[in-house]
Amino acid sequence: MQMNNRFTEEELDIAKSVDLCSVASFLGYTVKKIGKYYTLKEMDSIRIYNRTNWYRWSRQSEKGSNGGSQIDFLRVFAGMDVKEAVFWLLDFAGYKKADDSERHNSLKHCVDKFSIDTEEKEFVLPKESDSFNYLYSYLQNKRMISRKCIDYFVSHKLIYESRDYHNIVFKGNDKNGATRFASMRGVFDKNGHAFKCDVKGNDKTYGFNVANDNSDELEVFEGAIDLLSYCDIYDDYETNKIALGMVADAPLETFLKEHPGIKVIRVCLDNDEPGRKASKALKDKYEKQGYEVSELPPPNDFKDYNDWIKAVKSKNIIPPKKCR
Repeated sequence: MQMNNRFTEEELDIAKSVDLCSVASFLGYTVKKIGKYYTLKEMDSIRIYNRTNWYRWSRQSEKGSNGGSQIDFLRVFAGMDVKEAVFWLLDFAGYKKADDSERHNSLKHCVDKFSIDTEEKEFVLPKESDSFNYLYSYLQNKRMISRKCIDYFVSHKLIYESRDYHNIVFKGNDKNGATRFASMRGVFDKNGHAFKCDVKGNDKTYGFNVANDNSDELEVFEGAIDLLSYCDIYDDYETNKIALGMVADAPLETFLKEHPGIKVIRVCLDNDEPGRKASKALKDKYEKQGYEVSELPPPNDFKDYNDWIKAVKSKNIIPPKKCR
């Protein structure tokens, strides 16, 4: 599917031909048609035009995260980088190489049209597996996260392995402990890219989180794996933590409303351009609301906290103490 780590024009055209409404529905959003455009029940400021392009009216001033193509949608709302998004869209479209015997026609693809279910979906968590062997193997061997850290999240029933497909399920609970959100991540990477999806019918104003009302501090991450990596690096299981699952901050707003004792926020987003821009925007926004906010990305040599922990574990580096 790749040539010298670059996509062909045909591959990019295929990625940009995928039905964006189908993508949004597959990711767990409820798609609604209003006149000539579509919107999402969970984010009604989103407009999807021609089923291929989108714009977010509530973020007009935030260039890079306020609209674009299917690739931009996955980048903003699924936390993928551009390369991951193109791979994901090609897989979603059913794109594949032709049989080697067809030398005259080396590539072929099909773009399936998915029916859009505009009915509100019931939120049902995937059934739990009898064992968590795949979960432990993936997080320890692929992500270099310690057994101690994994045990903590398993014992607190914040993550588990699904019975079907053995996906890792990350749960987002409300202040009463009820699960309102869940995302899944596959443990079988394909070409370095794994299945990622939110459970249908969930409430995207919540995110995967660790809550501790005895702490007035909160760390904010893009993804659940980075949250686990941070806990492992700093051996920190005391402060509140939340993974946005994207660079939009609806889950953060909800968490702060449900935990009014929070005073200090550390923004631990990725070390790429979207992450840095989103980090600055969050800092500016929440400082104006009276919070003490600081940016705490991983060191400059690493894209995210999981990249950092892999280096720490492989080179036996002792990480610095967490800045307060």
